[in-house]
Amino acid sequence: MSYRLLLVRCLVASLVVIPWLHLGALAQSTRRKPETKPAAPPAPDTKKETSPLNEAALAGLKFRALGPAVASGRIAALAVDPRNRRRYFAAVASGGVWKTTNAGVTWTPVFDSQPSFSIGAVTMDPKHPFRIWVGTGENNSQRSVSYGDGVYRSDDDGRTWRNMGLKDSEHIACILVDPRDSETVYVAAQGPLWRSGGDRGLYKTTDGGQTWQRILDISPDTGVTEVVMDPRNPDVMLAAAYQRRRHVWTLIDGGPESAIYKTTDGGKTWRKVTAGLPTADLGRIGLAISPANPDVIYACVEAADGKGGIFRSLDGGETWERRNPFDQTAMYFSTIVADPRQVERVYVLNVFLMVSNDGGKTLTPMPGMRHVHVDHHALWIDPADPDYYLVGCDGGVYESFDRGQSWQFKANLPVTQFYDVTVDNSEPFYFIYGGTQDNNTLGGPSRTRHAHGITNADWFVTVGGDGFHVRVDPTDPNIVYCEYQYGNLFRFDRRTGERVGIQPKIGPNEPPLRWNWDSPFIISPHDPKRLYFAANRLFRSDDRGNSWRAVSGDLTRQLDRDKLKVFGKVWGPDAVAKHASTSFYGNITTIAESPMRENLLFVGTDDGLVQISEDGGANWRKLETFPGVPEQTFVSRIVPSRHDANVVYVAFDNHKNGDFRPYLLKSSDLGRTWSACVGNLPERGSVKCLAEDPVNPNVLFVGTEFGLWFTPNGGGRWVQLKGGLPTIAVRDIAIQTREHDLVIATFGRGFYVLDDYRALRTVTEDLLAQPAQTFPVRDAWLYVESEPLGAENAVSRGMRCMWPTTRRLEPS
Repeated sequence: MSYRLLLVRCLVASLVVIPWLHLGALAQSTRRKPETKPAAPPAPDTKKETSPLNEAALAGLKFRALGPAVASGRIAALAVDPRNRRRYFAAVASGGVWKTTNAGVTWTPVFDSQPSFSIGAVTMDPKHPFRIWVGTGENNSQRSVSYGDGVYRSDDDGRTWRNMGLKDSEHIACILVDPRDSETVYVAAQGPLWRSGGDRGLYKTTDGGQTWQRILDISPDTGVTEVVMDPRNPDVMLAAAYQRRRHVWTLIDGGPESAIYKTTDGGKTWRKVTAGLPTADLGRIGLAISPANPDVIYACVEAADGKGGIFRSLDGGETWERRNPFDQTAMYFSTIVADPRQVERVYVLNVFLMVSNDGGKTLTPMPGMRHVHVDHHALWIDPADPDYYLVGCDGGVYESFDRGQSWQFKANLPVTQFYDVTVDNSEPFYFIYGGTQDNNTLGGPSRTRHAHGITNADWFVTVGGDGFHVRVDPTDPNIVYCEYQYGNLFRFDRRTGERVGIQPKIGPNEPPLRWNWDSPFIISPHDPKRLYFAANRLFRSDDRGNSWRAVSGDLTRQLDRDKLKVFGKVWGPDAVAKHASTSFYGNITTIAESPMRENLLFVGTDDGLVQISEDGGANWRKLETFPGVPEQTFVSRIVPSRHDANVVYVAFDNHKNGDFRPYLLKSSDLGRTWSACVGNLPERGSVKCLAEDPVNPNVLFVGTEFGLWFTPNGGGRWVQLKGGLPTIAVRDIAIQTREHDLVIATFGRGFYVLDDYRALRTVTEDLLAQPAQTFPVRDAWLYVESEPLGAENAVSRGMRCMWPTTRRLEPS
């Protein structure tokens, strides 16, 4: 006799009881000039938290991590214990620091409670392997990089951390510990990417980070991206100066101040070495000293006019020879590694992991890499066993035991960088979709009927490339719209896997469209067949993308980015890597249609405009300035209210001008007047996204560079929702209205779900002042769990009340 899986209601005769905790005194670190002043301990804040509406009161609302780890994410650096290679640390570009003691069988995040999550460097003290140094702020200069707040040190293997200063460095590329003296440490600080000044250059401490001295100071626009040390004499070092600047409209990845410097006295004096190096402007430079012969030094050099490439010195860096013209995308790749035993063998990390056996003269992709993710940033070779490689790339961590002939992927490191998230209406469990940095667009269930929960096998790819906006037809969850970079839009059929390209095309004699890297796309809330998609113009389809028509002209300021100043001047087309990894300036970044009024359209642009049409695009009203917001600030999100057609919220993001403040405005008259609703949001952390509760118009959620925030009173007071969330950027928010679930996309830690957040709709200060409060819970599904991977134990068998919902799925 066969049985069918039957899902029925499980009546839950209990109530949720949430005790309200109260927050004690807050601590705040003092700012200082790290070059001359000692690191001060955190000063206690004398202001007491008086409101019961605080983070601790809501700590009982726990987020559920979904991962996935099937794609993992970008690894910036590795620190391996050479005496026990099973123990190592992985620095994630935007996902914290992770430790393993069993070669990646399991991982522990060790940096989650710190104020920064973007990591550029991790170093293990060679004399004291349980002392770990971390440099925050990713060490690449690409479009999605985040920033940090200095150098951290742990003396207990990552259990606890102390900020040791250089808080204004924002991007730290390299940390070296003197092998003779653990108190002597060198830090290569690239400095701020989007502005001048800050803590940039090469810093040295001789007291374990209590004080710092800037020993190589080039200018307010140029930092240091690399430092290497002669193993025979650690006072002999080479350092690479790096001049670069990124804004929304451009990247200049080099200049006349980029150079290689050498010291022979531990940094007391430096001299520039130029013999054999390009005379054109240089960009980012990577350095590697050969352990087999430290007189041999390799460099990957970015330069203007095609003069860059792989260089080698045979005399300790005094003179150089160009061995190979390979010079590609240095703002994202500049790591070069010398083999520990073979002086002629050198590895160049780029889109592919490449190897040379003739001192860099020829480069070939490493064999066995067919199924290894591209974009490599870190490589460790066991000096005692040179056949063993550990690689960190955009796809996570890989391991090889046979000199790269075959590789093992660590498919349990959940550090995926999601740009966007959406949910569908599937039953019994809805699906979650999101676009990722360099790891496709992924979909997967919010829960499963398996005893093992959600596994990597439950996730699937809807489209490749860098994934972005996803939308699902509200009437048919099998119709999924997804895109990859620069507006390549597809309609995906979840049943068949069919993928149809539906990008709008320009007509004859029309100028090219300017697509954003993350081009905005929505389904109209009034008709599931109607789509809106935007480049610098807004397009509309009424037949699910089979045909399109433009409903606007160019809605941007139409500025010429080649006439905008960087470093105080206008740069010509021969500037190093000019505009690399940058969207064409002047495009639409966010679009919305009012759920209350059909054809009431909103768009925001990368050059700071908000445009409103009340007639489906026939006419547009342009808004150019906003109170308290710098002119031409990137519009990150527009959200029209679900409750009042005249209300609209707009978030702005100015971090690419070195301004990390939150900007969030509300209008109650369709943009004719505005009021700020940032309330008490922290000054450090741009607003990336916003969501309004579908039931209570005063309940709002915002995702910022450093977490998720909630307000019950329209922005008068904000409270951070932690509940198990690490410090992480929240890039997008989706609300599953049927289940009352809050789903967030983080840029470096995957998806999280706050199940049934209805309690937040009734939160008030008076309610929180009570000793406890009860809330009803939903009915739950009752079913027999399947065990596709086999039974774990007796408890995994049998009937369980698992999923709160009031619906019933009829047996098939």
